[in-house]
Amino acid sequence: MGLRRGFKSEASAIAREVRAELGLGPIAALDPWRLAEHLEIPVVPLSNFAEEAPKAVKTFMSVEEGAFSAVTVFHGSARVIVHNNAHAKVRQTSDVAHELSHALLHHPPMPAFDHRGCRDWDDELEDEAKWLAGTLLIPEEAALQILRRGMSIEDAAGRYNVSQKMVQYRLNVTGAYSRVQRERAWRRR
Repeated sequence: MGLRRGFKSEASAIAREVRAELGLGPIAALDPWRLAEHLEIPVVPLSNFAEEAPKAVKTFMSVEEGAFSAVTVFHGSARVIVHNNAHAKVRQTSDVAHELSHALLHHPPMPAFDHRGCRDWDDELEDEAKWLAGTLLIPEEAALQILRRGMSIEDAAGRYNVSQKMVQYRLNVTGAYSRVQRERAWRRR
C-alpha cells in the first residue's frame, strides 16, 4: 500500500517543525524520549508492569520478545506509550518514535483486537507512522549528509541511535545515493 499523495512532504514539514520546537537542526540526532516529554506523553517500559502482569511481561520480554514492541494506550484523550525495554536500545528508539508519530499525525485510538480476538490495525495509519518515524530520526537532510561525509552505515547508526537497518532504509527511500552521486558528477564537470 502506498502513502497518500503529499504525505511525504507533510511528514518532512512535521519533522522540521518538531526539530525546531526542540531546538534541533536538520542533521542533529533526535531523542524520542525527549520528544515524548515535550509532547507530554509518558513513555513507560514494559518491565514496569512485572508485578501487575508477571506472565505477560515475562512472555513479551523473554519468551516471545518479538511479539510486542510498543503500543499507545489511551484513557480518554490522555495517552501513554508502553514499550518493550527488552529490545535493543536502537529498536526501542524506533518503536517510541513510531508511537509518537501516531500522536503527531493525530491518528485516532483504535481497538487492538477485532471481534474474534485477533490483532487488528489500519495498514495506512501504520505506514504513515513508519514513514514519519524514519523522517523524524533521519530526515532527508541527514541522509544526504551521511553520504556527503562518507560516513559508514555503522557510524551513522551510532550517531543517530538507530539500527543499521534504519539507516540503510532511510538512505534508500530518500534517494540519497543517487542524489549525492549526481552532485559529485556535477562537481567533476
